[in-house]
Amino acid sequence: MNRRKLLLAGLAAPAFAPGLAAAQSFPSRPITLLVPFPPGGSTDIQMRAFAEAATRAFGVNVITENRPGAGATLSAAAMLRTPPDGYTIAQLPLPALRLPFMQRMAFNPRTDFTPIIHLTGYLFMMCLRQDSPYQSWADLVADCRRRPGEVRWGNTGANGTPHLTLVDIAQRENLDVIHVPFRGEADSTPNILGGHIEAAATGSGPLTLIAQGRMRALNVWSRNRSAKVPEVPTLTELGYENMVVTSPYGLVGPRGMNPEIVHRLHEGFRAALHDPAHLATLERIDMPLEYLNTDDYAAFMARTTDEEEARVNRLGLRM
Repeated sequence: MNRRKLLLAGLAAPAFAPGLAAAQSFPSRPITLLVPFPPGGSTDIQMRAFAEAATRAFGVNVITENRPGAGATLSAAAMLRTPPDGYTIAQLPLPALRLPFMQRMAFNPRTDFTPIIHLTGYLFMMCLRQDSPYQSWADLVADCRRRPGEVRWGNTGANGTPHLTLVDIAQRENLDVIHVPFRGEADSTPNILGGHIEAAATGSGPLTLIAQGRMRALNVWSRNRSAKVPEVPTLTELGYENMVVTSPYGLVGPRGMNPEIVHRLHEGFRAALHDPAHLATLERIDMPLEYLNTDDYAAFMARTTDEEEARVNRLGLRM
């Protein structure tokens, strides 16, 4: 019996040793961060600065790869086909926790990801061209009442947080508007500037254009006014009680990751998150530092998934 136990132990050891060795040497090659939005928007700006900081923290290249489309869920879906070795990681926006309750998706947000770290959230705003006739949010709402079914409201993706927030607002105001989805604010902004839509819900990417006098914001969706556009009211100030929308996000890997690799990723990404150059980028695009460690982020994901399921049911969004 003792010889049998020793034999079984000897057979098991090689299977365990490579995983242990891989964890101890991690990372030994480049890490890819999948970003489910196109280049040029606030997410892309933040994640590129974060990847540069993470490259310094890990000592290997950390590369962003943009995969826009499918309601910002392509990075999450990619985790189903990704080895759990820590070398491909996904940014996880709220649509990835919401869409599985609206339509059939390949992944389950409760079981198919390994949480790593929470990073930040968005400054959302309703933007339009500087020369738009709407001088206030009330002006835009009034024109929507005068022209039902004609005014076009852009958003950063079908069934994304900005889209559903606008649906919610339109329901509260009893407005009939045209919702125009784009793949991200980098796509919606040229359509605002080109006059193809009247206004759009975006992240903070257009702040530079606002500073240049090419665009304006009618409202911001944060709890407090933005220091970058202090004259612009919040949704709460405009009468939408408790409507604070920041759509926070973090990083996940595939399910079944080695806990030691998760720990090493967390430590490197935490250093990158607090890197002065990255913090300067967050300040420039007015996105908050919202660090959560692995356990706290896992709890946040579980709680938020429950909230998103309830939201889908409340708004009747099942397809």
